[in-house]
Amino acid sequence: MPDTPTAARRSERARAAILAAAAELIRELPYAKLGIEAIAARAGVGKQTIYRWWPSKGAVVFDAMLESDSGPAGLALPDTGDVAADLRALLRGSIAALTAPGYESFLRAMYIEIQQDPELAATYRERLLLPQRCAIADRLAAAVDAGELRAGLDLELAIDLLLGPIQMRWSLGLGGLTESYADAALDAALAYLRA
Repeated sequence: MPDTPTAARRSERARAAILAAAAELIRELPYAKLGIEAIAARAGVGKQTIYRWWPSKGAVVFDAMLESDSGPAGLALPDTGDVAADLRALLRGSIAALTAPGYESFLRAMYIEIQQDPELAATYRERLLLPQRCAIADRLAAAVDAGELRAGLDLELAIDLLLGPIQMRWSLGLGGLTESYADAALDAALAYLRA
C-alpha cells in the first residue's frame, strides 16, 4: 500500500522543489532579475512557503548553491599521497568554479549579498567557509604528519596563502585566473609550506 502523504513529506517536497527552481533560475536570469516570485512560480509554491524557510532571496539562492555543490561524503580534500597534486586540483577547481560561464555573475552577486546581510554572512561562514577551511587544514596536517610539509606549519596562514591570491584576483575582477595561474600560486605557497 502506498505511503500516505504527510505534512513533513509535503514540506520536504516543496523545499526540494524550491531549491531546484532556484538552482535552475541561477543559470537563466541575472541575479538582479531573479525574485522570490520567479522561484515560487517555478517551484509551484506560494511565496509564503519560501519565506517560511528563508528570510531573503540571497538565503534561498545560497542554499540552492550549497545543495547543488554538496557531495555525499561532505567536504574533504583527496589524499593521494602527493600534497602538491591534491592542492593543484583544489586551486584549479576553485578557478574553474569561480569563472564558470553563466555562473560567475551569480557568485559575484552572492559575494555582495554576503557583505551586506550579516545573517547570510554568518550562514556562509558556518556552512561553507569554515568547513572548507577545516577540510584544507585536515589535508595540510596529514601532509605535515607524512613529512611532505614542514613541521610546525601555521595552517591558517598556509590556507590564506593558498586561497588568497585566487580570491583577491577574482573579487577585484583582475582576470588572469587560469590553470597556469593556479599552478604559479601553488608553487609560491609551497615555497613557504615546505621551507
